[in-house]
Amino acid sequence: MAAHDLTASGPRDAATRGEQPHPRAAGGAGDAATPAETRNATSASAVPDVLAPGLRIVFVGINPGRVSAAARAHFANPRNDFWRLLHAARLTSRLYEPCEQHALLAEGIGLTNAAYRTTRGSADLRRGDFAGSAERLERLARELAPGWLAFVGKEAYRGPFGERSRLGPQERTLAETRLFVLPSTSPANAAVPWHERLRWFRMLAELSSASGS
Repeated sequence: MAAHDLTASGPRDAATRGEQPHPRAAGGAGDAATPAETRNATSASAVPDVLAPGLRIVFVGINPGRVSAAARAHFANPRNDFWRLLHAARLTSRLYEPCEQHALLAEGIGLTNAAYRTTRGSADLRRGDFAGSAERLERLARELAPGWLAFVGKEAYRGPFGERSRLGPQERTLAETRLFVLPSTSPANAAVPWHERLRWFRMLAELSSASGS
C-alpha cells in the first residue's frame, strides 16, 4: 500500500507526550497565535507521516518529542508503551519497532501528529502549534477515508479541536471517519497503569474490527 502525501496543509509526526493541560491550546482572551507560532505550526515536521488510503486506523499523536525527532520515527522513546500496546491489543500481528513504522501500512494502520513542532514535552506547545490542525485532519479523513482517527492522549484531541474529551469513541466525526481518544502512552502518563491503557486499546481494536474498517 503506497504512502500518501498530505504536505499541502502542513507537516507531520508523532511521539506523544503526557496529558498535562495546555493552557493556550484551547484559545481564549489574550491567546492569539503569534507570527512565530504560526510559522512553527506550518514548518516541516522532524517525523514523517505514515499514511495511505483506506486504512483501518490512523493514530494521531500530539507532537514530536526529541527522541522521536532524532530517530525520525513515531513514539521512538523506548519508555513509550505505544508499540507494545498495539501488539498486546492485537492491532498488529507482531511487535514492531519504531524504525519499522512504514510496515504498519500493511496492517491497515497509519500515523500522524496533531502538532508538528518538536518540543521537550507537550506542556511547551502553544495554541499556534495547532493552527490548521483540525482542517488538516478533516482533509485527511475526506481524502484518505480511514475507518478511525485514534488520538493518543486527550491533549492530542484537545489541541486541534479546542475542547476536552472523554476516553473512548467520540460523537464528533470527520467526513465518514469516526474518532476515538486513547490514554497517552507516554512515560509522563505513568499514573495510568498498563492494564488500563490496554483496556482502551482493546476497545478500539474491537470497534475497528466490528465496523469492518
